[in-house]
Amino acid sequence: MRRRSINRVTAFVLSAVILLFSLSSCDGFPFFTGSLTEGKLVCHYLDIGQGDSIFIELPNNKTMLIDSGENYHGAGIITYIKSTGHDKIDYLVGTHPHSDHIGSLAYIVRNFEIGEVYLPKVSTNSKVYEDLLKALKNKKLTAKSGKAGVNIIDDSDKNLQADIIAPVKLDKENLNNSSIIIKMTFEKTSFLFTGDAEKSELASVKSDLSADVLKVGHHGSSTSTTKDFLKKVNPKIAVISCGAGNDYGHPHKNTLKLLKQADCEVHRTDREGTVSVTSDGRDYEVKTGLSSIARAK
Repeated sequence: MRRRSINRVTAFVLSAVILLFSLSSCDGFPFFTGSLTEGKLVCHYLDIGQGDSIFIELPNNKTMLIDSGENYHGAGIITYIKSTGHDKIDYLVGTHPHSDHIGSLAYIVRNFEIGEVYLPKVSTNSKVYEDLLKALKNKKLTAKSGKAGVNIIDDSDKNLQADIIAPVKLDKENLNNSSIIIKMTFEKTSFLFTGDAEKSELASVKSDLSADVLKVGHHGSSTSTTKDFLKKVNPKIAVISCGAGNDYGHPHKNTLKLLKQADCEVHRTDREGTVSVTSDGRDYEVKTGLSSIARAK
């Protein structure tokens, strides 16, 4: 697999098309009909500040949303999804019940069409978690258990598969280590989504961790990424979702050092806004500086 380079003529044409659609958008979000990404896999690592939210356009025209940031990002996330030409989330995943990951899920469930829902079998008495359960109940939606061995997508026609490879076991004392970890493959390309999984959970994964594109665990915290883990993944691209000037100092210097040693291309939402990675199954393309939901809340 290699990263695609776009020649100047093609880039000019694409820019003109995107500009035309942007002029007809609202709230600063570019408008796409969906035809530009048909047959491709597009991962949008949304800039929602200090938190995680990843919207995925699948090559079979379905969609997935992994996490939703804090409880004030719901409207912005829905607007972003609609701007891509989609009106349904076919697979909704809450990696673990911390507010910077599931904060807006209740709002999204109440205000958008939802298909399947996956949550780990751990609970908390926080208001955002209770609101999510209430929203699911009111919509008559039942969350499926998000644990290792669960297959979310198996589409042989599109050579597309998404599997939950963790948690292998639950850690009720540290909810980060009960994070749902998803490996997604599309033809010859692969993506790994790690939630806030820390070192012990990452070390417990028995499945193949290799992936071309890595969502760096726990916003780049040193409690997550290790040299051994990166050796198993061997990513070409790493994306860190974190907020500018956050109180935790994410991403930590040691994590950035390890990523540099792993010789992978690093992108950060705090510096580059929303990051999208598009795969046609063989090559991939990265775009940065897309609409910032954190600044549009």
